[in-house]
Amino acid sequence: MTPDEYYRDATKRNIGIVSRAEQDVLRGARVGIVGMGGAGGIYLTTLVRMGIGRFHISDFDTFSVVNINRQAGAMSSTIGRPKAEVMAEITRDIHPGVEVVSFDRGVGEHNIDDFLRGVDVVLDGIDVYAQPARLLLYRRAREAGIPVLFGAPLGLSGTVGAFVPGGMRYEDYFDLHEGLSPFETMIRFIVGLAPQGRHWSYMRPEDVQPDEHAGSSSAAAISLITGMVCTETLVALLKRRPLRAAPEFTQYDPYLGI
Repeated sequence: MTPDEYYRDATKRNIGIVSRAEQDVLRGARVGIVGMGGAGGIYLTTLVRMGIGRFHISDFDTFSVVNINRQAGAMSSTIGRPKAEVMAEITRDIHPGVEVVSFDRGVGEHNIDDFLRGVDVVLDGIDVYAQPARLLLYRRAREAGIPVLFGAPLGLSGTVGAFVPGGMRYEDYFDLHEGLSPFETMIRFIVGLAPQGRHWSYMRPEDVQPDEHAGSSSAAAISLITGMVCTETLVALLKRRPLRAAPEFTQYDPYLGI
């Protein structure tokens, strides 16, 4: 079976939701995903199955046992292995013809321009505590004219949003400015993701462990945001409608039914 035949058969069940011409557009698109942990890893495997043909992925971390509850690449066989390496292997196992460029030192000043080069849309899968890297990503993507999509698994709920060139700036939405402490920056980010905070009606804030850069998480919420973020990615790549960009955002909590 040739690579073209494999791709055509592997994406056959997508047709009807997308046209064959649109599927070809997706095959030629390049998506950048920063972070291969809870959100980023499953974004990647979902988009590969949707037929996206090219990726830039980044992560400097390795898988550990505490990742098992929510991360697509975390398995007993991958503990201790680099996340970007593992996820690139899984990607190629799904679609052997996919192009994956790995940035295994994460994303920072040392490589942000290379990471963004040629990318059509960026997905933010950065750890909630890595705010300097996140701010750098949004600023450089805006300068490069690239939309950035994000999702947040909050309790059993999920949020999805976007920052687009020419729209509201990331730092304006979250009210970030010079002089804020790292903790203040993180809190503004968390509150800004879901200002109504419905998920706190059943979550226990005392279980958040900022000293360990850890908090409560659920595979159910990761799966929820994946569907929303990957749908918006398809919208962005096929230009079917404008993205719902900041200050708009969507939060849905199936546990609460709202």
